[in-house]
Amino acid sequence: MKKQNLKTEPVPERAILVSVCDAKTSMECTEECLNELSFLLETAGGIPVKTVIQKLERPDNRTYIGSGKLEEVVEYKNALDVDFIVFDDELSPAQLRNLEKAFNCRILDRTTLILDIFAKRARTSIAKTQVELAQLQYMLPRLTRMWTHLERQRGGIGMRGPGESQIETDRRLITEKITLLKERLKDIDKQKVQQRKNRESLVRVALVGYTNVGKSTLMNLLSKSDVFAENKLFATLDTTVRKVVIANLPFLLTDTVGFIRKLPHGLVESFKSTLDEVCEADILMHVVDISHPDYEQQIDSVNRTLEEIGAIDKPTIMVFNKIDAYKYVMKDEDDLTPMTKANWTLEMLQKSWMSKNYSDSRVSPRQTVFISATEKGNIDSLRDIMYEEIKRIHAIRYPYNNFLW
Repeated sequence: MKKQNLKTEPVPERAILVSVCDAKTSMECTEECLNELSFLLETAGGIPVKTVIQKLERPDNRTYIGSGKLEEVVEYKNALDVDFIVFDDELSPAQLRNLEKAFNCRILDRTTLILDIFAKRARTSIAKTQVELAQLQYMLPRLTRMWTHLERQRGGIGMRGPGESQIETDRRLITEKITLLKERLKDIDKQKVQQRKNRESLVRVALVGYTNVGKSTLMNLLSKSDVFAENKLFATLDTTVRKVVIANLPFLLTDTVGFIRKLPHGLVESFKSTLDEVCEADILMHVVDISHPDYEQQIDSVNRTLEEIGAIDKPTIMVFNKIDAYKYVMKDEDDLTPMTKANWTLEMLQKSWMSKNYSDSRVSPRQTVFISATEKGNIDSLRDIMYEEIKRIHAIRYPYNNFLW
């Protein structure tokens, strides 16, 4: 008699997504952030069943959303049989506590969701250490109410505790663990610095950009390697370095973790050793998904992170990827409404970006190229630009070798 296979696929958890459109944010931007949050949830293995947006001057300090909208979401939660609710901002400990009471279910915020995906995607011991540190730093101020049944010591004979409540014990253990992980990352930083010193003889190029714009696919194409690439957010967490040769010129190409809007500050701090690869690179290749309707906002998010880590002024090649997926709306001849970027052809975008100095005042003018990494479109133009930029830096670093060029 054959044994039955009792293994079953886990049932995806269902969630409601909630966001506030405040005075500083447009409705279009809020909707785009919610779409991104939905993609994050799907990447984590969940199913978004409902999205809710409330227009407020600013998020409520107690419950993030107003009381009326809170009751509305409670009704959705009961009717749709969801497992948890996700909010598109980082919630304070007080907001988290109040929302758990109101909904009587798990409450996640954007930071929790990103940390969960990072924990799932981490493969190497370095990435796992970085993610664990970020998780513990996020958890520490939110320990209140997790151990309410043990917060107070009970009186009476034989009921006196060791002099420390459970929550204090947990806080002390987490603080000690954070200190240990920081020390471990310091040792990793020293090892990474030594590794980078050993590679100083070659020009270093780092791929940067928003998550899921095709950096790993481009890395595989240029280096003829097999870096993991997938159409999901944060497919790559671990830094990958490959030696590449264009014509007769060798250099090192580095693939790095993708950035995202509202990237938790704790992750930037935890991934310092990874982001140092960006800081110490000679050239940045800023990869952009030109087919994404909000690509300019993504560019700005990446630039803000680069500014935060001190790498905004490096020589940069703007690589507009996925031209094969670019779509635009053709206007009729009798349509007199003003033209928007949704009506621009790819040729119009190319002329616009290539004919102007970069409009962001924080960064210097830069090279621009439009490609398709999956279809290998215009890759030769990218290689030509890379060759000229790398040769220029190589000539400055090794002037006695100029006769080779």
